[in-house]
Amino acid sequence: MIKYFIYCRKSSEDEERQVLSIEAQLAELREFAKQNNLFIVREFTESKTAKEPGREIFNQMLLEIEKGNAEGILAWNPDRLARNSVDGGRVIYLVDTLKIRSLKFPTFWFEATPQGKFMLSVAFGQAKYYTDNLRENILRGIRQKIRRGELSAKAPLGYFNEPRLRTIEPDKKTFNKVKEVLRAFATGDYTLTQIQSKMFSLGLVGARSGKKMPLSSVEHILKNPFYYGHFLYRGELHQGSHKSMITKKLFDQIQQALKDNGKPRKKQKRKKSFCF
Repeated sequence: MIKYFIYCRKSSEDEERQVLSIEAQLAELREFAKQNNLFIVREFTESKTAKEPGREIFNQMLLEIEKGNAEGILAWNPDRLARNSVDGGRVIYLVDTLKIRSLKFPTFWFEATPQGKFMLSVAFGQAKYYTDNLRENILRGIRQKIRRGELSAKAPLGYFNEPRLRTIEPDKKTFNKVKEVLRAFATGDYTLTQIQSKMFSLGLVGARSGKKMPLSSVEHILKNPFYYGHFLYRGELHQGSHKSMITKKLFDQIQQALKDNGKPRKKQKRKKSFCF
């Protein structure tokens, strides 16, 4: 009797939102195994994308197969096993070398014949094509948004992501507070630590901690071109379509104040008093 491993996988990425949960896959596969009298010796579950090779649980399962601890795999669909050519090729090679004698899928027919292996390679190829095509469509959409001056990212402090229009809009609660902080720092009268304290006094705190923002986060805010109407994408500066908070002139003054903050302060020499 052929020994089978059950393998279930689901990624949290958008492309797999419609895929059965791991619990649902397990329930379906256990029922399928019962109906078809399959001898299951172990179950492997994994929450990881299959777009790239390197899944620990998947690799462990194939290693167990190479050791002869099972000769078959039961999975919901071939794309649960592989969405890249490396992992797909490994599975087909194990079939070629008779390490895998049987592959069972409730949603896909397979038998270890030349035709079956060809259809399996097509299924793996379709899964890879779907992934590649989806990625290209996403990137195309991002590039189009960039051309329109829209940033596809989490809104910086002082703004919020408008879910309906999918734009970045000023946050009424924090917009003017951040503006006050930026103007204050531009005067050159504040150190990073002092502006950190000012932000805390205005209620601009860490989103999770509720405490003072780390100095690195404060510095990031002061250096963010988003506030004067631009944004960085892949190292390139783009004109944004969002409402700017400050002018470019004020932003440059902030950068100068940052540079001045980084310079060592000259210590005042104490006047020596002489006794006569």
